[in-house]
Amino acid sequence: MEDSAQDFILLKKHVEQLLKIQCSNYKEDYIKRRFLSRMRSTNSSTYAEYLRYLKGHPQETEPLRNALTINVTEFFRDKEVWDEVKNVILPALFAQKKRISIWCAGSSTGEEPYTLAILLHDALVNHKDWSGVITATDIDEVVLAKAKAGVFEEKAIQKLPTVQVQRHFTKRPDGLYEVKPHLKELIRFRPHDLMSGVPPARYVDLITCRNVTIYFTEKQKDDLARMFHSALVADGYYVMGKTEYLGRQVEDLFVAKNATQKVFMKRDKAAPPKTP
Repeated sequence: MEDSAQDFILLKKHVEQLLKIQCSNYKEDYIKRRFLSRMRSTNSSTYAEYLRYLKGHPQETEPLRNALTINVTEFFRDKEVWDEVKNVILPALFAQKKRISIWCAGSSTGEEPYTLAILLHDALVNHKDWSGVITATDIDEVVLAKAKAGVFEEKAIQKLPTVQVQRHFTKRPDGLYEVKPHLKELIRFRPHDLMSGVPPARYVDLITCRNVTIYFTEKQKDDLARMFHSALVADGYYVMGKTEYLGRQVEDLFVAKNATQKVFMKRDKAAPPKTP
């Protein structure tokens, strides 16, 4: 058992150096499940055996990276959330100012920041004096480069109305769809580690970080919520994933605006501590 634990530690250290991903940012059970999925795929029965395989087979690097980061996403995933952004959040923000800043944290391969860009662009079309910028970040620079390229398979956009596809995408000769320049120019892609404690932008009006914290420990979730709170402007919005939640230590930092869709607003001052 001790040998197995030591082998797990050695494997983690090698993976951190190889992929530049901090395994400590994830729950240990999660890391073990991801390793085991790749061990089964490579017929490795132990951590030590998989480490030897990984060192001897460079082609295993990308499948392992994908297994650890699990970039599961699609355009307008959870439509009701995006309806809230379109119909409530953006109008409320533009009622206060003419230029807004959005941070899409854990942006993966780009579907979510481009979804935001579609909504932002459509809001700007009829208001020439409005403007906005989206900062899209991810720890994985490989998927970040893919997101910046903005090229997607047809299945990624199959849920979009035809009019939106024609307006925002160009079909290439190879059958792939590329995001048009008017959306790309709204987004700045940047590598960023959410566990760094330092936001990539300040005075942000809207933060979306969806289906990312499910892999974090409770302390890491709380630290992240505090960082988002510090990055947001007064009355700024924070949108979480549908299965995520605010921990008890940080729930007073935000006010629920739409609890069902996990839409919160920054509370400028935390509520006073509850008396015993």
